[in-house]
Amino acid sequence: MKRIYTSLVQKHPDMQMLFLTGPRQVGKTTIAQQLQEKTVESVYLNWDVTEDRAAILQGTRFIESMITLNKARNQKPLIVFDELHKHKDWKNFIKGFYDLYKRQLQIIVTGSARLDVYRHANDSLMGRYLLYHVHPLSVGELAHTEEQTDLLYAPVNIGQQYEDLQTFGGYPDPFLRQDQRYHQQWGQLRHEQLFHEDLVDLTNIQERKSLEVLALFLKHQVGGIVNRSSLGRKIQVTHQTIGRWMNTLEYLYYCFFVPPWSNNIPRSLIKEPKIYLWDWSLVTDTGQRFENFVASHLLKAAQYWTDRGDGVFRLYFIRDKEQKEVDFLITKDEKPWILVESKEADTRLAKNLVYFQEITKAPFAFQVVNKEPYVDIDCFALPQPVVVPGCTFLSQLI
Repeated sequence: MKRIYTSLVQKHPDMQMLFLTGPRQVGKTTIAQQLQEKTVESVYLNWDVTEDRAAILQGTRFIESMITLNKARNQKPLIVFDELHKHKDWKNFIKGFYDLYKRQLQIIVTGSARLDVYRHANDSLMGRYLLYHVHPLSVGELAHTEEQTDLLYAPVNIGQQYEDLQTFGGYPDPFLRQDQRYHQQWGQLRHEQLFHEDLVDLTNIQERKSLEVLALFLKHQVGGIVNRSSLGRKIQVTHQTIGRWMNTLEYLYYCFFVPPWSNNIPRSLIKEPKIYLWDWSLVTDTGQRFENFVASHLLKAAQYWTDRGDGVFRLYFIRDKEQKEVDFLITKDEKPWILVESKEADTRLAKNLVYFQEITKAPFAFQVVNKEPYVDIDCFALPQPVVVPGCTFLSQLI
């Protein structure tokens, strides 16, 4: 299956490394392999494969036994390091490798733990790589297989795939199979890989069972504000420990957090974030699942546009001390841009959407309703704020 990211990363300048980060089984390896098919010479090394790990541990010169470097070519050879973040000294390794071979090779690094957590002012890799976040399949990606220069697409009806995406999630394997029994088996395997392998390999956390309990609590709090103190009392650990464990679950792509937006919001709520899962199919409540579904689409769009260089896009929610709330706000270069309220079936326009559009001056405000049938209309050309079908609105994002 061709992913929208393939055409994006093909335009990547080969003087910098390409980092692909995202959850396990989201399709990073497939994207790298699709790039390999378009490259005359390539080497693929997976840290999880014993022979490949041994080759990497030989040091940077091992590549010279695999590829003839001093040879005239029309295209640089490609080397892919998969799951390299599991190498305890991976940053120093890839920095040295890049500095030695940057003029002779194209380099791709993939990771199922967050490579972007290392982005800070004194990062030794600063300026040596570009980062792309790979997300699960979305309505927009199913509707549009080719990248375009505009931020927003024309609406497309994807039919039954819209329901299937909510049922089976956006991970390519279970979505393409569309078999409920396989979906359950796949989900259990992914859970075991996360809590029995990745947690052990990548963190120093010993209380695995307690962290699994936290993950269960968080699953039932989707769309709600996380209270670390309350969770700490339930699991009988400190709120500092809960905060550390939440960061770990985010790092391993189990969940993501949406912070509150407070700029120019009277009596804004500046406290804890809201919680969502990367795999929305785990959420049993239909209303919570749809809110998670929308959150995942908005995060994917914001990170895709940012990674592509269209600006800096971020995802927030808004709530004040009077409990007036709008589920989501996308900012563009730190200015409010799109307000979104998600509803399972309610088509009565939310008063808070109108209120916060007046406060924030966001150009667009939508009440996105799951159960409304597709309408072939450009949502972003409508008077605002407005009620729109989820299948229409989400098809205009990536």
